This record gives sequence, structure tokens and C-alpha cells, in this order.
Amino acid sequence: MDPVSRDLDRETGHPWPEREATADLQTQMGDMQIAGGEDMLLDDYDVIDEKQDVAEITPEGSTDEPTEPLADDYAAMKERVLAKLPDLEPEFETTYTWHIENYKNLTRKERGPKFECGGHPWRILLFPFGNNVEYASLYLEQAHEDEDKPKEGWYACVQFSLVMWNKNDPSIYSCHTANHRFNAEESDWGFTRFSELRKMFAAQWDGAGRPMVEHDAVNVTAYVRIYKDPTGVLWHSFENYNSKKETGMVGLKNQGATCYLNSLLQSLYFTNAFRKAIYRIPTEHETEKKNSAWALQRLFYLLQTSEDAVSTQELTHSFGWETRHIFEQQDVQELSRILMDRMEVRMKGTDAENALNKMFVGKMKTYISCIHVEYESSRIEDFWDIQLNVSGNRNLDDSFRDYVQVETMDGENKYFAEGHGLQDARKGVIFESFPQVLHLQLKRFEYDINRDAMMKVNDRYEFPEVFDATPYLSEGADRSEPYLYQLHGVLVHSGDLTAGHYYAFLKPAIDGHFYKFDDDKVIRATLKEALEENFGGDYANGVNGAGVRNPYTRTLSTKRSMSAYMLVYIRKSREKDILVDVTEDDTPAHLARQLDEERAALEKRRKEREEQHLYLHVHVVTDDNFKAYQGFDLTSWDTDSNAPSSPQMYRVLKNSTVGDFTRTVAESLQVPPEHARLWAMVNRQNKTIRPDQPLPDLNMTITEAYSRFSTRDKPFRLWVETATTIKEGQALWPNVNPSPAIAAPVLIFLKYFNPDDQTLKGVGHVYMRKTSKVAEMIPAIQQLMGWSPSRDPVSMSSPPSSGLPSPPYSTPSAGMCLYEEIKHSMIEPMKAKATLQQAEIQDGDIVCFQRALSETEASAIASTGRYTDAREFYDYLMNRIMVRFSPKLGPEHEGSVFDLALSRKMSYDQFSAKVGEYLKVDPTHLRFSTVLASTGKPKAPIRRGQASTLAQMLMPALGTYANANQRPDQLFYEVLEMSISELETKRNMRVTWLPEGVMKEEPMDVLAPKNGLVQDLISLIQRKVNLPDQDVSKLRIFETHQCRIGKELDPKTIIASIPDYAVLYAELVPEEERVASDEDRAMYAFHFDKEPAKTHGVPFKFVIKPRELFKDTRERLSKRTGIKGKQFEKLKFAITQRSVYSRPTYLNDEDELYAMASRADDQLGLDHVNRTRLFPGKGDSIFIR
Repeated sequence: MDPVSRDLDRETGHPWPEREATADLQTQMGDMQIAGGEDMLLDDYDVIDEKQDVAEITPEGSTDEPTEPLADDYAAMKERVLAKLPDLEPEFETTYTWHIENYKNLTRKERGPKFECGGHPWRILLFPFGNNVEYASLYLEQAHEDEDKPKEGWYACVQFSLVMWNKNDPSIYSCHTANHRFNAEESDWGFTRFSELRKMFAAQWDGAGRPMVEHDAVNVTAYVRIYKDPTGVLWHSFENYNSKKETGMVGLKNQGATCYLNSLLQSLYFTNAFRKAIYRIPTEHETEKKNSAWALQRLFYLLQTSEDAVSTQELTHSFGWETRHIFEQQDVQELSRILMDRMEVRMKGTDAENALNKMFVGKMKTYISCIHVEYESSRIEDFWDIQLNVSGNRNLDDSFRDYVQVETMDGENKYFAEGHGLQDARKGVIFESFPQVLHLQLKRFEYDINRDAMMKVNDRYEFPEVFDATPYLSEGADRSEPYLYQLHGVLVHSGDLTAGHYYAFLKPAIDGHFYKFDDDKVIRATLKEALEENFGGDYANGVNGAGVRNPYTRTLSTKRSMSAYMLVYIRKSREKDILVDVTEDDTPAHLARQLDEERAALEKRRKEREEQHLYLHVHVVTDDNFKAYQGFDLTSWDTDSNAPSSPQMYRVLKNSTVGDFTRTVAESLQVPPEHARLWAMVNRQNKTIRPDQPLPDLNMTITEAYSRFSTRDKPFRLWVETATTIKEGQALWPNVNPSPAIAAPVLIFLKYFNPDDQTLKGVGHVYMRKTSKVAEMIPAIQQLMGWSPSRDPVSMSSPPSSGLPSPPYSTPSAGMCLYEEIKHSMIEPMKAKATLQQAEIQDGDIVCFQRALSETEASAIASTGRYTDAREFYDYLMNRIMVRFSPKLGPEHEGSVFDLALSRKMSYDQFSAKVGEYLKVDPTHLRFSTVLASTGKPKAPIRRGQASTLAQMLMPALGTYANANQRPDQLFYEVLEMSISELETKRNMRVTWLPEGVMKEEPMDVLAPKNGLVQDLISLIQRKVNLPDQDVSKLRIFETHQCRIGKELDPKTIIASIPDYAVLYAELVPEEERVASDEDRAMYAFHFDKEPAKTHGVPFKFVIKPRELFKDTRERLSKRTGIKGKQFEKLKFAITQRSVYSRPTYLNDEDELYAMASRADDQLGLDHVNRTRLFPGKGDSIFIR
């Protein structure tokens, strides 16, 4: 079968009605190949295109074998091969026969005479000897010529059949049927393998006694029927489909598995009153990506104005979702509820306050009403949506009747009415009011006890276009307005629990049509597609009972995989209020302004990319950059472009001159062009970048300057010098190329290290003669710094010459210390009496100076952890890293996230002191943990005592376990209630507190002394749960293994003896156990799922009484565990032994547990489903930050 036929089996997208009839296409068509002319080897101008995403159908009912008509009985033959398609209205049809003579003399490709159908010409296209196959190839072709082209956008939805038959015996024929959307691009469609040539010319055709082609002649009849297109997309291939052009609306892009989010957002967007309410949230001054209200406003505005599908990335980023959340399908109802809550919070105190309540909130009453006395207990609650059972109900009304069904409480289940005692009563729910917009969640997923898993309910479930909610209101409800609801939206799930896809059918206008919103596509839909096809249940036209392939599970099923899971109804009397027009005035002005600015910036970048070959990027360093920079060299080339120390990047036309560029730079510096001079910067062998020489010729082009003074594979970097000596408005520049060369001045950059402020920054530059001594720079330094020469200007303190010296202690006559910055790891002291030539100083070199410190000053600075020597500070800069510190408690403390610049060589105590200084807490109370790179969650805490540097903590040695998957630039921190030293004497105990039986668990972490007793742990738990002193004696702790009680811990047990793997529970001893008689006995109980080895849940201790029937024991068990109602009724009880291989003995109501549980190792087992495993692979609960 050809690619088109195979594509029908591969179809995974849209369940159009016509595709139901194609399930058994291969059975009907055999090895037939349906195609356009893509297989034809023709000249380019004569190529016939073939598209593959078009469905082919087989007439319904064709499995029966009616009496075969003759090929020349055109009416009967048409009924046989061209059965009308259900739900489609024929517009035109015709029949035409082409009589072919001299078959063997035909050319490779022949076109039959034109015939007319629907006002357009058609013809049969024949490849008599095959289109590159050993079959005759037949196609139907629209026959417009170049001078008779149809108008733009023309198409025709055609069902056609081609019949080849013997002109002398019309009982001999071969036919194939297909349908296709013909247009200018897809002008032909048909069958590449129509009929095998060998069979056509054989002496007998299928035993009929004569050949198909007889006397070199054969007839071909075309049956053509053109259908009306109700939605505009009938048999559309959706190649180059433009949702905006076809429907006026755009879709949402799927980020991975966000189709459920897209369907919900489209539903809310077309609830126009909701959109207007969101627009009323003030966000003009909160425009940041973490603001979900602002992100939702932008999304809605883009849906209004964009020409293409809109991304939801900004919105999911504002929710705080990570990549893993994008690929997890979540519960739509939960997401809707959380989104509404967040928007409600943002609307408080604004014009939009209570807008959502008025729109989506109804009221229901839960009541218990006594039958024989005048007493009723009731509670009225708000609801945002209603969850309705699908299983066991045929339609929406059945579900509502099930929802408000009254339960009678009598017999052993009587209700205790205050003042009246036990009474027969009726218990139920009734509605007091329904909201303007009614969201109905259909419970399509539920637990299947037979399969022991959650399953999708694909039963047929009908819902009306108009729904009357009046029968489900209480007698006292306000009925001044009718509670008639118009269907506005159907949110659909296609697939099953583990694999599927979500999309929505929505009706944006009151009197408009339904549209299908399937991620980035918006398609007009029929009412049947929106309603009936989403009822679920069996396919209407199943083929031979084989079923239809589920596109997600790849399995065959007779039930539809697509069904509604959420319905949106709008109260008919409020439709105009809810579907009100959203105008430009309703849209926040700042949204349009921001988006216009972003589009302009995007367009600017696009234009820059297109013109990039005309421009050169030039980086220019100024004196201001040098003075603002703290680090090696003149500046950093990798820092944020907005930093004051960052070089300015210019985009310069390559054919502009150096003079032109100098004027541009001077203008940005606000100096005259003649007062600025550009120096080329070069990469030295010591990996520094320094000015080398001025650009000599202002008339050379930028490209020429780049070629002469820069390395080809490096950026063009320049330093701009501004004149300091000006005479009569003209700059006086030092001559850098005098004769002799020894007289040439040397350009030296100066940096100042301030030990008090711990800063190292540039202060400017000076020119010195090569023959000048190093000490002669000091007056120039004093002048630059504005220092008065109070000491001998040539006095310098000489630090020790070997190793990394101690701080430069000075005597009263000492002045400054000077160092040459040679490279990152080489900062050398300079000798005062050496000349600059002897010191090998050249243009662009950097000299660092600092004030010499007295011993007292140096000690005072060093005592605070600061650096006293410029070389030590350079070493700190070389090992400096930015580390992000995040609170271990979670995202709600995000304001406490901060970055610190630290040295890789710091010890635990040193960087802890820095963090403590920032947080203003005692550093001994800080504990740090490394970060798991894959999830961003904490790894193990860092041990304080370990002798390692910060670099080793952040990035352990390669090959070690600690190195695996660890962030090298981030740590989590905790502020502890005690110091780390004290913490090391404690042991963290995870204990689960059981306040109400076994159903409610409250895990807690308790820091108990390692050498303490369980009694100390009990005291700590008392403080954690605020337990009164008189109840402490009732508190017990038991140790469990594999969800079974191992032993109860004696208060005098040493904590160190408790294994790390033990799970601890704490509870108050139940009263029935405290008052138990001597005859009573206690036994341990646990939960299991079918087999005693499959344990789960919280085990407990239970009192058993002699001569008590198990039906009475069950009541006490319900009270002991806190499990009640239907959930308790599903439990089965059994006696098992401690051995995991023991066989359970199940109990009946008439059994006596006391008598049957006679062995010392007998335990009571509660057999029920472990619900924690029903959703394997389910992600964390959905959230919105």
C-alpha cells in the first residue's frame, strides 16, 4: 500500500467523523496504492503532486455482498462504488466514461477528454504502462489550464471512484474509490497501483473467460461527487494551514505535555468576562516574569493580536515550573482551582475584586434532616466546580440526580440529633444557587477494583446543548431567573490514563459556531463533532468488530478513545454579560506598549543580523571603565555589558574611517574629537590585553585598522585616551615615536589598593621617560590621588623579596609600595632605584601601589579577615568565585537568595563568616548543603570539620561519588537554633506523629542528643506538638520495619541504639488500651495489599477482647484507625504471622478474633489497596508560584 494508505493507520491527530469509516481500509482495498503523481518521473513543469495526510474512506455497509451490477449500468454502479457519506451534503455529481482505443500504442502518460462537474473541468489521467510500477496508474485531475486558472483559494471536496471495464463485457471491471480535497497545489489524486498489467492483458480476467483489455480497447468511467464543506477543513491536509486567516483566532504552542493547560487557557480566554477581569489587575509597575497575573495578561493580549500561535513559556515560568513540570500532565481541575486562587489574591483591593466569585461561584447545602422530629443540621458552602460521576450514569441529568441523591440513616446508622437522641434521618446535598459560568468536571478516571489500577471510563455519556439545572435546586432557592445553561465549551481527553492528548471545542460567540482548539491549530467544527463525538462509548460504525486503533496506545478498541472530561455552561440569561465584547479600551495600555517595544527590539536585532556583514564590532575601553574595574588587566571582557567597568561595544560600518569613529567615541564621552586618541590593544603572551600604539592615520578605514593592528580571530579592541594637556584648544599628545627611541615616553596605568576598603581600582595613567627611576612615579601618583607630599616623595617600603611576603610594615619614614602587574599569578614588587628600562616597563603596563602600613595598622586589618598586601588581594581575585546561597526551606523564602564573591581557598569557617556577616546571624549557627545539579535540590550537608577549601567543597575531586551531578556555584544554607558544634552532638530523628488513629500523619524532624535516652526524645516531641504535661506519660514511640511494628521503645532506651533505617511513630496510648482488663490482650496490626509481603501504611497496636464477635471488633477497629464509611467497608481482615511468607486467614463477622489469634507471633492484617502506588511516575502536585 502506498504512503497515503499507510498514513491512515498512523493517524494520531484529529478524530474527524469521516475517519471512522476508514478503519478497515486495508481489508477493503488490498494492495491498491492511492497516490498523486509523486511517483511520476516527469519534467518539472509537468510534475503532479501528491499529499499524504488525506483520508480515504470505504463505503459503509460494503461488507455485505450485494448483486454485482454491470459497469454500463451507471446508476446501479454509482450506488455500488460511490455510497453517500453520512453527515455530509452532496452539492454536485456527474458520471463520465472515457473510451480508450489502441491501448498498446498509447504514450507513457495520457489525459482523457475534459468533463464538467460543479462548474469546473475535470479529466482522467492515465499511465497506461504504470507510473514506475508494473500496474496501470489512474488518477482524477482537475483540468484548469493556465489561461483558465480558478480563483485563489479554490478547492473542491470530492468523493470519486474510477472503474476500468471491458467494453464488450461490462461484468468484467476493476474499481477503486477515494476522496480528496482538490486545490491548486493538490490538483490530482488517484491510484498508482490501480490494476496489474499482467492481469489486464491475460487471456482471462479472474476466470471470466476474456481479458480486461480486449481488442486493444478498454473503458474507464469516473464517478465524481462534490460535497459541501461544513467546516472549511473537510479532508484538509493542514499543510500551511493558517488558523488566523481561516478562523480569526490563533492557538497555543505545546511545550511538551502542556495540551491540558492549553485547553484550559483557551476556555478561560473565551470566557470574555474572565479576560476583562484579568485585564483589570494593575500590573504596570510589576512587569516581571515571576508575576503570573502579568504573564496571563500578556498571554491573553497576544491571543487577541498575534497572527501566529502563542507560546505559554512566559506563563509557565511565572508559575515557577521547571522543565520536568512541562512534560508532566496534571489534573485540569486542580490547575484551574489554583489559578483562580492566585488571580483572586491579585484582585483583592482592586476594581476586579470579587469578579471571579460572581462569575464562577455557586452555593450548595449539605444537610442531615431528621424524619420524625423537627431537627436539621446543615451547612452552606461555596463551590467553583462540580465533580460528576460518569460510571453508572447515562447522561448529565443522571449524574446530577446521583449527586443530590438522599441517603437514609436508620438502623445501626441512626443520626444523633442534639436534644433528640438517635433518630432516623435523611442525608444529602442540594444546590442553593448555580454560578453564571458552570464548570462541570466529569470523572472519566476512576479506580478499577478488578484491574487494581486507575482506568479511564470510556462509557457513553451524553450532555445537552441546553441544560436545565432547576430540578437540582432547593425549595427555597431564588428562581427569579431561569437556570437554563447554554453549552459553551467541551474539553476533551483522547487516549487513556498513561498516554493521551487534550483539546477543546469552544463556542466564542453567542450565535456562532463551535471551533476545535487543538494546541496551535484552530479549526471550525460541527455541532456533532463538539457534542456527539465526545460522548464516548462504542463507535457507531465499527468494522467487523475489529475496532479502531487508539493513536496513543496503538491498540485496537471498539470504544472511542476521545471523550469529554470537562464541560463549560453559561447561564442563558447572562450570556451577554459573560461573552461581552473585549475592546481595545479594556486592554491595559502598558501591555501594547511593552510588546511594541519588544517587537521593535526584535526587528532591530533581525535587521542587524541581516546587515552583519557590513559592520564590525569594536570594543572601546575608557578611563572611566578602568577606574570602575576591580580585577586584573584594564577591564574584564566577559562581564555584564551594563556594568560601569564594561567596555562600550560599537557597531561600526567597515568602510568608515578611523576619524569618523573617533568622532563617534568623542561624542559619547562629551569631548571634542581632537581631544580623543584611539590606541590599538593587543593580546600579549602573558594572556593580558594592553594598549600597544595609537592609530596613526585617521583616514584609514576601520577594516584596514583591524587588519593592521588586531588579530584576525580576535575582536577589535581599542583604548581611548583623552587629552590632559590642552593649549589654545588643541590637545598636546606625548610623542610616542621620537628620535632617538630612548627619549620615548612610556604609557603606564596606575592602580590603587586600599587595604581599609579592600578595593583595587584604576586611578589613571601617566607618561614617564624610560630613563626615569621607579621612585620618580610617586609624585605623579600623589598628584593623581590628590595627596599632599607630607613624606619624602621618593620613599618606598621594600617588602621581602622571596615567597609571598608578609604585609609591608612601614616605619614613620615609609611611603608607598609599588608592584608591577605582570600577569594573574605574577605580581612583582618594584625596586625604587631601578630605571623603568631596567624594570622592562613598556607601553600599557600596569603598576599597582598601596600605602605602606605600620605593624599596628596591619594587625588591625588582618584581625578582621581582610587583606593587608596587594599581592594577597590579587591572589584572592584570582581565586574569586560567585557563589549563590539559597535557603534550604524552599521557594517561599526566595527573597533570601543572594550571591557572594568568595575565594576558592577559603575554609569552612572563613566563608561561613562572610555569609553570617551578610545575613547578620552568628556564623556558627549556619549549616550548608551542596546542590544536586539535575533537580536543584539539596544534597548532603557539608561537614564543618573537614579540612578542605571552598573549591573542594563545591567541586570534589573527579571520580568521587560526591562529584557526581553537583552544582559548582551554589550552596543551600540553614540558620540553626544551635551552633554547628552543638549540632554535632545531636542526632536528627524523623518521627511521624499520629494525632488521630492512623489516617493522619504529621512527620517531624527532632534533634535529639546522641547520648540521650528515648525519654529525652519524648520531651522534645511534647514541645513540638504542644502536648500538655499530664499527657506526656501516655505518649509512646514505636519502631517499625517494612510497615510492621518491630518494638515499642522503652523511655530508658539509649538513642544511639536505634538503627538509622528504623521508621519511628509517636502516638498517645488509646484510652481503651489504658483501661483494658487483665483478660484483654493486645496484638499488632498492619496493612497489606493482597499479599502479607506487600505491606503499606501505618501499623498500630490493638486491644482484643475475649468472647467478642468480629462484627463488634470491626466497630472498634474503625474507631481505632479513624477509617470510616465506604472506605472502611472495603477492608478485609485476616490473621497472619510475622513471617512474610505466612498465608492469611480471613475473618468473618461471626468469628472471635481473641480465640483465633492464639499464637505469640499472630498479627492482624488489614487487606486493602495501596493507593500510594496507583499513579506510578506521577509528578509532584501542580503548583503556581
